[in-house]
Amino acid sequence: MRGAREILSGEAAVIHAQITRVQGSSPREAGAEMFITATGCAGTIGGGQVEFRAIERAREVLIAGMMRDQMDLSLGPAIGQCCGGQVRVALTRLSAAQRSAHLARLEAPHPQVLILGAGHVGRALAEMMAPLPWRVLLVDPRAAELAKIIAPVETRLTPLPEAEIAAAPPQSAYIVTTHDHGLDFLLTLAALRRGDAAYVGLIGSKTKRARFERFARETDPAAEAHRLICPIGAAGLGDKHPGVIALATAQEVHLALSDACTNATSCTNPTSGAAARI
Repeated sequence: MRGAREILSGEAAVIHAQITRVQGSSPREAGAEMFITATGCAGTIGGGQVEFRAIERAREVLIAGMMRDQMDLSLGPAIGQCCGGQVRVALTRLSAAQRSAHLARLEAPHPQVLILGAGHVGRALAEMMAPLPWRVLLVDPRAAELAKIIAPVETRLTPLPEAEIAAAPPQSAYIVTTHDHGLDFLLTLAALRRGDAAYVGLIGSKTKRARFERFARETDPAAEAHRLICPIGAAGLGDKHPGVIALATAQEVHLALSDACTNATSCTNPTSGAAARI
């Protein structure tokens, strides 16, 4: 996404390449897009020969001074792809107004994911989710743990992580993975109490989940404990490696945010639109 913003904000002429029609099987869906200049590009329409040929043709369009063009490509052996379908790619030289409109769209708010706890799993989650079309916020009261993060995500050093939960926008995702079980329970309950979370996940085990449910019944029976995902990353099939937990949890969050956006009246859907593809 940053690369697309830089291209659209720059001085060079830009071609917007977008798949407008798909028949049969293809690497990407209709709507997938790229921004292409004479020397750079951002985004993807599926890689391989389709993308190579689109970039090549876009630069020819730039040299020729054309405003638009169109390509119909069969994804077969002739171009070294085996999908078997067909795609149409529209190439459009962007005006100043169009560039501004794309920039505004890319800068629209994205779903927020709060990772509460910057230990091994929290940092693995941040690294896994950093490239995804979400605003990722890693929260911890320990400066030393936050200092270890190398992923390009937001961090928040605070002794009151529950305040970050209270301040989050509706339909956010909350992943609780702190260094303290008591704090885990308090933060998980705070997220569930909101009633508008797209996802609430807690690191742990079935035993930890049972203990949390007992804690929730005794503390706040109205909290929707049944909505809790615990343990997180169950698709990892019990593998405790932080990277495996992060991978499986990212998939859970992706599905939850997609469902939340589908059901919301207005939402920047993380699975559709250019924001998800750049």
